[in-house]
Amino acid sequence: MDAIIDAHQHVWDPGRAAYDWLGPELGPINRAIGIEELIPSLRRAGVVGTVLVQSADNAEDTRLMLETAGAHPEIVAVVAYVPLDRPEDAAAQLDELRQTSLVVGVRNLIHTIPDPEWLLRPDVDAGLGVLEDAGATFDLVSVLPEHLALVPIISERHPRLRIVIDHLARPPIGFDAREPWWTQIAEAAANPLVYAKVSGLYSATADAGSWTPEGIRPFLDHALESFGPSRLMYGGDWPISVLSGGYDRVWDALALLFAELEPAARASILGATAIEFYGIDPARVTVAQALSQTPANHF
Repeated sequence: MDAIIDAHQHVWDPGRAAYDWLGPELGPINRAIGIEELIPSLRRAGVVGTVLVQSADNAEDTRLMLETAGAHPEIVAVVAYVPLDRPEDAAAQLDELRQTSLVVGVRNLIHTIPDPEWLLRPDVDAGLGVLEDAGATFDLVSVLPEHLALVPIISERHPRLRIVIDHLARPPIGFDAREPWWTQIAEAAANPLVYAKVSGLYSATADAGSWTPEGIRPFLDHALESFGPSRLMYGGDWPISVLSGGYDRVWDALALLFAELEPAARASILGATAIEFYGIDPARVTVAQALSQTPANHF
């Protein structure tokens, strides 16, 4: 059986790092959260390995992820933070971080920055050039149409940069109108180095937990038409998913939709794409697979 890799997870600890977006309004996830809480759901789903993705634009959050990964071999990759708006610092930090094969890429929380075109600033553009030259991937957070509209521009400026759009750029699930997302996601996918995560597909309405598999289906179908399965990867988006039904509910819904695909397409989305895109160390996947097959809880 092919390894199932969850390409989008988080851990955080407000006692270790600053998370400016985290507050009382987020209720059950407004606290320190470690990977141990997720283990039963990962086991239930048959997930072999996970990719930890940054949750704050600071080095402390990255250190927490690396420490967590060091204690849990089932974490096969880390998407870290470096300051893209300070390209010289970004280059130095990235060089240091990539001394370990765990660090495969970079993300900045661009959706918390008031300027939706922040990525086009000259200093940030130079930071993206640092990633491009280093062969590091870029996770792009897109929650506004303006964010998604940047992808073709960045693709033209940085033709060797491998980009993955987190959460399919928040499709308008729960609404009748599908534009501009419908057109923009297809335009973004025109670059063969742009990928996307089938993750975080909650309702875009005020009730984020009101989504259903049937509500997700047309958007997944469009993503498949636009990217093909070899450029889509599954992500559980835990613990954000706790606010929209939890990991098991998300997995069960997406697994239902994935089951309708041909085996090769399903295998791509559930692991092969993430391994290829991020360049995940095969040795780490082998170790994670071996641990997942033991009866004892090694997480």
